[in-house]
Amino acid sequence: MGNEVSGTVHGPVVQAGRLHGGVHFHYQTPPAPPPARVPRQVPAGTASFENRTTELAELDDWLTPGGQGGPGGPEGAGSPRIALLSGLPGVGKRATVRRWVERTRDRFPGGHLYVDFARLRREGAAGGDVSEGLRHCLRSIGVAEEYLSGDLAELTAHYRSHSADRRIVVVLDEVSQPAQVRALIPNAPGSVVLATSRDRLGELMWDGARLMPVEPLSADSGRRLLARLCGEDRVRAEPEAAARLVEWCGGLPVALYVVAARLAVHRRLTLSALAGELADENRRLAGLSPGARRGEARMDEPQHRSEPHRSDSLIGEEHTVSAVFTVAYRDLPQDAARLYRLLGASPGRSFDTGGAAAVGGLPASAAAPLLGALERASLLDVGEDGRYRFHDLVRLHARDLADADEREAALARAMEYHLTGAAFADRAIMGRRLRIADHRERMRRAGPDPFEQAQGGAKQAALAWLEAERADALAVLRAAAAHGGLDRQTWQLAEALTALYLHHRHLAEWIESGELGAAAAARDGQPAAEARLRALLSRPLMDLGEFERAGQELETAVLRADGAAAAAPEDRRLILLRGSVREFSGRYWDRFDPARAAEAYDSARALSAEAGDDRGVAIALYFMGCSQSATGRHEDGLATLRDGYELLRGLGDVRMAARAQAAIGDTYEALGRTAEAVEALEEAARALRAQEATHYEAQALETLAGIAERAGDTESLRRHLHRAVEIHEAGGSPRAPELRARLEAAEGSEG
Repeated sequence: MGNEVSGTVHGPVVQAGRLHGGVHFHYQTPPAPPPARVPRQVPAGTASFENRTTELAELDDWLTPGGQGGPGGPEGAGSPRIALLSGLPGVGKRATVRRWVERTRDRFPGGHLYVDFARLRREGAAGGDVSEGLRHCLRSIGVAEEYLSGDLAELTAHYRSHSADRRIVVVLDEVSQPAQVRALIPNAPGSVVLATSRDRLGELMWDGARLMPVEPLSADSGRRLLARLCGEDRVRAEPEAAARLVEWCGGLPVALYVVAARLAVHRRLTLSALAGELADENRRLAGLSPGARRGEARMDEPQHRSEPHRSDSLIGEEHTVSAVFTVAYRDLPQDAARLYRLLGASPGRSFDTGGAAAVGGLPASAAAPLLGALERASLLDVGEDGRYRFHDLVRLHARDLADADEREAALARAMEYHLTGAAFADRAIMGRRLRIADHRERMRRAGPDPFEQAQGGAKQAALAWLEAERADALAVLRAAAAHGGLDRQTWQLAEALTALYLHHRHLAEWIESGELGAAAAARDGQPAAEARLRALLSRPLMDLGEFERAGQELETAVLRADGAAAAAPEDRRLILLRGSVREFSGRYWDRFDPARAAEAYDSARALSAEAGDDRGVAIALYFMGCSQSATGRHEDGLATLRDGYELLRGLGDVRMAARAQAAIGDTYEALGRTAEAVEALEEAARALRAQEATHYEAQALETLAGIAERAGDTESLRRHLHRAVEIHEAGGSPRAPELRARLEAAEGSEG
């Protein structure tokens, strides 16, 4: 007889020729929790930081253990502390916060979390999307996507649980409502929350926050910063001119950087001459009424939902320092000045070289030196990620300079750039999925696939690109939807972006994108596209518990899909669309009426068969079998699941075949056929692990653990729970503590 072990083995194994006596397996301890992920997300501060001694000292006093205002006792003692720095854009709030974090980084072994609420703002959510901020933080500390659904209360509880054992600093930029801060206060003693805002948000005092207004630099501080940037000798030689320059800059560091950059580039330019230019420009601008500068409507405001609230103080301060930016702008080469205006008019807030080149209608090789010129003039910043960004005040200045034709061109080119990139990314990520838009000609004109030869694989490269561009793609989508002449591109971009949202579940953005796309498709007279987008929209709505809205979207989707197919009954793609919409409807009815869900899946199966889509048939059979079993029709469900399993195996879809096999195991267990259930579930768990589908593997293992527990098989119970705990803890599942406690109880029961 052979003495071999083949295949994948979970748990202990004995390989021996002859045994005398019993064999006992002992699990000494449950699996150790995976090491915590330590994020370091807070962006680096500016190289030339004017030492805000007072503000930093106040932060030290309030936030440092043992300080007069801070928590006392040993390092890390005391409840989490909150500080809110408020003030004008460009005054140095973020720079101050980042400098404090740099100085105290070793105090926070749990890491540094960073959320920019300016990126998360959307219409109807005054001040941004708190849920998405929570999801971002949970992702950052290692929570897997499948555990990030749920409403705000669930996400908040999950965040508090995960932050209870790690001392962290949380930096929140551009908050505009107290809820954005409250939801992100960590649980661990000694943790810190640092928030910046244009408003004082006095309500946070009830949460124990220290409110710290940040004023413009004093004359002395402004002079020191100017001297550090352009040279002490030049400032000492012309003290009165230096004082006037600081005054014209309004004490705002961002404006002083632009002034210093011009002095650095033009070494022969005197401070007096530059102060004279600024004086003349200020007098010119003073003759212009604010209405004359902002009288015409813009395509991206106020409809542009990501645009920060522009307070009266912001408009006044923009006017104060506008002369600084105008003088720097006039010094630019003509082609750099043109790119400056176009980038300011573009809806996005950041861009890489390729994106900037597209907006400028330039090859990347021509755009790169122009971006360099704007950076040297301190009109653009470049981050560690290689993306360029305007300061808010500079961006408003650049946009004000763009004429109507340039704004039209910037939006059209930004849309084409994002739509083409998203089309390539969608293909790399989703393969041959159902699409309503046909991008073949667009991609052919664009040239080689940018993701095809990417290191690490096309799918991962495409997801990374979409993730980097997602805020700007959504800004383009908003502006195009408000524009009125880009409806077709709007719904096509919304459809392509679902490739990202299906993998990285930015639920609020998915909902907004789907709503904008569906409305644009309706205006464009494209019922098939509207049906597709409304069906996809049901997914994030259900994840957030908005079931009534999800049901309404699906009802409309079915009507639009059927109407489109009736107008073109021979169009195979529209037959597939009808089936797809019914599959989405089945997932909705699974929650409320499994019998109705089974009917929807059966309809999806028949339509997929009519269109000759074997995979669509197999997927519908899988879901239909699950619904049949859920209504107690276990024999029918078993037969349906077997058909789906065999078809999926034949198609080579190992992952979905393993899910079907796990469902077969569940149905065997419901029928009391325990031995067959165990065999099917164990085989499914092995296949799912090989496919790295650990979420579904864990579900199969929990079912196996339940069977073992009922049978009194403590060895199998421990083995299955051991692996399930590994999976749930690695993914940051909220159920991990429950499963670990169950495993520890099983370990202790051995005696």
